[in-house]
Amino acid sequence: MATNFDRTQPLAGLPPKHILEEGGYTPTFTDKLKLEEALGFCKTTLEDNLKANINLVRVSAPMFVTRSSGFNDNLNGVERPATFEPRDFPGTHLEVPFSLAKWKRWALHYYGVEAGKGIVTDFRGLRCDDDVDFTHSLYVDQFDWEKHIAQEDRNVEYLKETVRGIYKAVYDTEQAMAKKFGIDPLLPEELVFATSDDMIKEYPHATPKERENILCKKHKAVFFIGIGGLKEDGELRHDGRAPDYDDWITQRPDGGYGLNGDLLVWNPLLQQSFELSSMGIRV
Repeated sequence: MATNFDRTQPLAGLPPKHILEEGGYTPTFTDKLKLEEALGFCKTTLEDNLKANINLVRVSAPMFVTRSSGFNDNLNGVERPATFEPRDFPGTHLEVPFSLAKWKRWALHYYGVEAGKGIVTDFRGLRCDDDVDFTHSLYVDQFDWEKHIAQEDRNVEYLKETVRGIYKAVYDTEQAMAKKFGIDPLLPEELVFATSDDMIKEYPHATPKERENILCKKHKAVFFIGIGGLKEDGELRHDGRAPDYDDWITQRPDGGYGLNGDLLVWNPLLQQSFELSSMGIRV
């Protein structure tokens, strides 16, 4: 998701003005313990739905990796990891992962995961150089998952099939939350697929964030295909992607490029798009 952080502004990273005004935001849960209960139920339900819908098994996630292992995510190639050197292992440099994008591929081999099956972890990490705003934090708490697929499944239709399974997991989780806690559900039952290539042609003068907002305001839930890579003018096509895992260069049958994307929904409180997941078929 394109960042909301603007270094030219005096109070960069703050939510939209209407949120900060009196009456702009009312918490759904005023009881903090009830909030924790709801968060726990949400995470457990979503994990169970993900496991069922796209055939995943939960495994434990590492809290740190050695620098020499190469397991840490490169993100955009410039971010600094949180590092430390254990007292009893001088010269060993450990890093808190940004994500498990690379580690998961090794884990598929380590666990002997067969084609058609995958793993999911409840990952916690740190991102020291993130632009901190109302949608980005230094602390990462996310589900990281990876699936072993066959060579013939490296195509956009398999990507869409997987995305539908993930979105159904999210949709069903919201429905369960609504039933248990009396929350009004917001998500549509079906999501829409769109491509960065088509959106650039349709809105050539819009920023990446503006294109996301246009799509999500109209459809409420969108999978935006083709993240990473450059346009003909040398500018980013949509947003940055690490150069060594998801595929943003393979040409699709529609003429566009990339077998990756972002799952985005419309956030009615923030009045803008909101990224739920970033994923893709690997290189």
